[in-house]
Amino acid sequence: MARRDIQAFECKKDGSMSISHLGLQWSLQDSNFCPGGLFASVGQMGSMGFGVSSPNPSDSRDENGGFKLPYSDLCLKYLSFSEGFKIAGNGEEEGVVKEEKKKGGLKIKLKVSNPSLRRLISGAIAGAISRTAVAPLETIRTHLMVGSSGHSSTEVFNSIMKTEGWTGLFRGNFVNVIRVAPSKAVELFVYDTVNKNLSSKPGNQSKIPIPASLVAGACAGVSSTLLTYPLELVKTRLTIQRGVYNGLFDAFVKILKEGGPAELYRGLTPSVIGVIPYAATNYFAYDSLRKAYRKIFKEEKIGNIETLLIGSAAGAISSTATFPLEVARKHMQVGAVSGRAVYKNVIHALVSILEQDGIQGLYKGLGPSCMKLVPAAGISFMCYEACKRILVEAENEK
Repeated sequence: MARRDIQAFECKKDGSMSISHLGLQWSLQDSNFCPGGLFASVGQMGSMGFGVSSPNPSDSRDENGGFKLPYSDLCLKYLSFSEGFKIAGNGEEEGVVKEEKKKGGLKIKLKVSNPSLRRLISGAIAGAISRTAVAPLETIRTHLMVGSSGHSSTEVFNSIMKTEGWTGLFRGNFVNVIRVAPSKAVELFVYDTVNKNLSSKPGNQSKIPIPASLVAGACAGVSSTLLTYPLELVKTRLTIQRGVYNGLFDAFVKILKEGGPAELYRGLTPSVIGVIPYAATNYFAYDSLRKAYRKIFKEEKIGNIETLLIGSAAGAISSTATFPLEVARKHMQVGAVSGRAVYKNVIHALVSILEQDGIQGLYKGLGPSCMKLVPAAGISFMCYEACKRILVEAENEK
């Protein structure tokens, strides 16, 4: 802002000063002088620039013949000026007092020095939030896959609301959170660790012939599945077999009595086979879309909304590509519920579903699945990246 000097000050012989057109007068001899009144009135004029020097009532003119306002230190202490208000003296010959623009929003930083622990905590929080947000869609999707409450999303929703109410839509969610929190923590930790070790620096030759994010995603998916599969099976049984179990512990005990420890891993093979392409595709798509965003928009930092959209797109791609294996896994987990056949293996399940329902049977529930998985993936990635920014290594880290 260009400096403009106000030529409206009139100094009188009796030591008083008046400001033209404003009707203001002030005397140096006035014992009841309050600096705030005069300067507050001047400050209301808007964003202007005029000269103010260090306080010295005995010498009211500067070396250039300009008038000096006394008590400028009090003025600076008690008043806040609009941007562009210029002050001469007071430690600097020509200083500029500017109102610092601060970014809005509450910033929270928690110090966690161990990077591995930061990833694990961030992954657990991301998994819990994302799965709780989409729990009703997960319930509807599971019912559609096994056909226990209807053949469309509307039929399943109405059936659940009539029999159980809103709480039925969140049936098994506590187990789901217990399963997903450690699962996501391990998954994202393994992905970040493997991807970091396999990725080469810009300009260097790649360490492996295939993208690092593809391998890292597959390793992450397998690790989390092996760790948390029993909880996934119990959660599915609690959702489908209503009235059979009294809770998580009761379900574990009855399943162990009925089929032994191996029953807790029924359907593990299609889960592992399914999670490899799903996780690999998901993380590869996520990593590729993030790189494309940085390249197109020339921005290194990616915001929360952008991360949400990128993660959702990655989830849509991966879930559509691997959905038939997910259907086979759910059928094998449910077992002989409602007179259904017990499938020997993945191929048997896929062939049986094709014979009974055709190709559309392999994609039954894809719509609700995408409605659940797409936002869940986006929310999960967004929460994970946000938590990593909150959990910092040092207190002053930005």
